[in-house]
Amino acid sequence: MKILLTGASGYIGGNLLKELKKNHEVIAVSRSTKNKENEENVTWVAADLFAPEDNERVMKDIDLAVYLVHSMQPQAKLTQAKFEDMDALLADNFARAAANNGVKRIVYLSGIVPDDEKLSRHLASRLECEKILGSFGVPVTTLRAGLIVGPKGSSFPILQSLVERLPGLVLPSWAYNRTHPVALRDLIDGLLAVIEREDLGQQSIDIGGPEEMNYRELFEETAEVLGKKLPMVDLPIIPVWLSKAWVALISGKPIEMVGPLLDSLVHDMVITPEHTVEGITNAPTPFKESVRLATENQDSLGYTLPSFSLPLKKDVENPKNDVKSIQRVTIPEHWSVQHTASYYLQWLSRSSLKIVGTSVNDNHAEIRLPILKDPILTLDYSPERSREDAVTYMISGGRLARVQEGGRARLVFRRVLDESRVIIAIHEYEPALPWFIYTLTQARVHLIVMTVFGYETAALAKFYKLREKLGARKAQGRHVVA
Repeated sequence: MKILLTGASGYIGGNLLKELKKNHEVIAVSRSTKNKENEENVTWVAADLFAPEDNERVMKDIDLAVYLVHSMQPQAKLTQAKFEDMDALLADNFARAAANNGVKRIVYLSGIVPDDEKLSRHLASRLECEKILGSFGVPVTTLRAGLIVGPKGSSFPILQSLVERLPGLVLPSWAYNRTHPVALRDLIDGLLAVIEREDLGQQSIDIGGPEEMNYRELFEETAEVLGKKLPMVDLPIIPVWLSKAWVALISGKPIEMVGPLLDSLVHDMVITPEHTVEGITNAPTPFKESVRLATENQDSLGYTLPSFSLPLKKDVENPKNDVKSIQRVTIPEHWSVQHTASYYLQWLSRSSLKIVGTSVNDNHAEIRLPILKDPILTLDYSPERSREDAVTYMISGGRLARVQEGGRARLVFRRVLDESRVIIAIHEYEPALPWFIYTLTQARVHLIVMTVFGYETAALAKFYKLREKLGARKAQGRHVVA
């Protein structure tokens, strides 16, 4: 079986790759293949999964695709976006390419989703991605895990660093919410089982260790394994938001990662009977044993513990001054994506009281300032990158853009899950202004523009819906009189 593995250079992907290559041909995908070497059954491929064409390229002749992707960390030198909007775009690109290339199944690693009406942003995003991945007809088998206990990644290293570096803990109310921790090696075994079992098809499967525990118990048993006394005092009034900054500081993890994870602690994330599959759900390794494996100098899967560092530097090392800006706006139900794109370009001029001028001729658009002879941005409609639910304009020039031959800077309008919302995204854009000046001026103006545009389209959506209701009532009244 030929398997596409995304996130192959990551924490879980790297471990999974070691096992998959024993019996399968693997196309290992990473944003960069620097220092990666092909080996028997493993071919490394560089791809930006935000680019639909890269998804299509890596999906050729694939039987099964493994999706280990999330966007809780910056994706460019400057990222102006909510992680859930980035995740939605990534999942949509991936699922569409899988369908176009006849991929038989997608395997997706997610989090255990509680049966709550209002989910945290992180869990709501994971569930939305699950729906998007399955929206193009390719069966999606989702493995849902709670706290993954291993030496790298996100959740457990945060827990471990708090135990190791603090003299004691003040516990908020969420410390008594429950989860099903799972050892890294059991999670890898679960993913392998899901990949190998062709009978699973479209379904979601929970996985967790033998113990259902609350977070206080996790702290206590981790401290016991580490041989440390850790006094704890309950202080239930501490809100989750107050914990984010100091947890990021102590753990050395970026606040972009810590925030969404802590928000999810308000839920119980435990295995449910309706998402149980024999031989996969019930992982065998006890929590203390999984902690011992994770906290050894080198665990059984060959990883060493990360060193302590303050989260003052972005994780993305990128020599380019590139920008990714993504916002999702609500639109009237009867608007198409094409209508939204046209409205936006005309709105720029109208909303700025003609300070910004826009002109659209055929497939070419220009954005101008009256004091400058040349346009500040030029946009060319890309028919090969556009379709019914997506419109793409390539950023082809202008005083404010640094354009290179073969560049892929673009403005994209995209609808996902057939909702009355459109994601408006700028990808791979390099500003011509000096970086410091750009971040203080153009970047901030863009965010203000997108915020105001979102308010207007949302207001129009409410107006049209109200008008439709009033029209329906009048029609009903005329029918009664008749």
